[in-house]
Amino acid sequence: MEKRKLSFWEIWNMSFGFLGIQMGFALQNANASRILQIFGADVHELSWFWIIAPLMGLIVQPIIGYYSDKTWGRFGRRKPYFLVGAILASIGLVLMPQANMFIAFLPALWVGAGMLMIMDASFNIAMEPFRALVGDNLRTDQRTLGFSVQTALIGFGAVLGSWLPYALHNWFDVSNETSLGTVPTNLILSFIIGAVILIVSILITMLGTKEYSPTELASFEEDQVHAETSETDVQEKSSLLDIFEDFKKMPTTMRQLSWVQFFSWFGLFGMWVFATPAIAQHIYGLPYTDNGSEMYQDAGDWIGILFGVYNLVSAFYAFALPYIAKKIGRKRTHATSLFIGGLGLLSIYIMPDKYWLIVSMVGVGMAWASILAMPYAILAGSITPKKMGVYMGIFNFFIVIPQIINALIGGPLVKYAYGNQAIFALLTSGVSFLIAAMLVSKVKDIDDVVKS
Repeated sequence: MEKRKLSFWEIWNMSFGFLGIQMGFALQNANASRILQIFGADVHELSWFWIIAPLMGLIVQPIIGYYSDKTWGRFGRRKPYFLVGAILASIGLVLMPQANMFIAFLPALWVGAGMLMIMDASFNIAMEPFRALVGDNLRTDQRTLGFSVQTALIGFGAVLGSWLPYALHNWFDVSNETSLGTVPTNLILSFIIGAVILIVSILITMLGTKEYSPTELASFEEDQVHAETSETDVQEKSSLLDIFEDFKKMPTTMRQLSWVQFFSWFGLFGMWVFATPAIAQHIYGLPYTDNGSEMYQDAGDWIGILFGVYNLVSAFYAFALPYIAKKIGRKRTHATSLFIGGLGLLSIYIMPDKYWLIVSMVGVGMAWASILAMPYAILAGSITPKKMGVYMGIFNFFIVIPQIINALIGGPLVKYAYGNQAIFALLTSGVSFLIAAMLVSKVKDIDDVVKS
């Protein structure tokens, strides 16, 4: 038997929930540091608060991947996890910017950090089953398209989330002013809108997508082809602790990709955490102690625009990735995209004003699209469909570990090595992208259309 070839719109609908997930994720990425600073966090402490996010990924995604491989019921295999994750994430989105409501019980900073933890754990519950669903439902010759469509929807969702606070303030006259310890109204309303769209988009995917049953998946020829694991590796597991055994037996391709992922996500984390203080200081000329002035709020809104730009670029570039990869191979496509992204981050230092930063974000957007698509397209060909979920979850180790390391050392680097000048954290991220680009050449891509 062979998997049915899906139409473009079937693939689009299958991944549509990612639009809502990434809208919420983008609101978090662009505004969490700003919100935490409003609640009292210092610049050098930001990365320590952000460590919550990768820790949740490290714990949650392999467990969810394992259990989603084992799940089959009236609602399907992966879909129940989409819904639970969306509901929990929506609660976090609504409550994080309004954490000062709980000040009678706990400091707003603690509550805000707690909501950040809930949001990120919930995004992880929903996110990795989505990636596994692409591996489940698509044939080998459609996987690059599938992950590229997913990347495009991630981009569109992130644009909506990133631009929403700026749009509400500048187009609909919603206030972005803040008093001591209070998040601006445009941010609060943005997070509520993001929560609603997250739920709706997940429901669209759930109601419009059919999953293959475990019996059907077992019958496909791809169980015997393009898998590096031995027959003993694909037997049904009886314990969650077998994840550690799977980790030891991971395919060679996954090991090689792990280093590429490490430096890619080390760079991304530094950009997400320190972009707001870096631009506020380097472009707007504000002191590192400023976290509440009108100009600081303007800088925060502009970060949303910049993050929206790189996500918009990634959405359109994602459609080009399958064609570029067909011409020059997935590895060369990924390496080139990472190199351009590294140059984009490094160029921020020499840009004369905030508008020129848009050019920098074009390069970042190309790298972001490739990071979200190419490693997964390469990886999916090297693992058995029976263990797609657990290996996608294990692969997340190489996303969250570099973020945890950056979270631990990023703040002290900014304070002691960079003299509280957060711009140098962005330059470090650029160098990290360049290292990742060089390491792509070491990866073995088993079922690439173009062999490099």
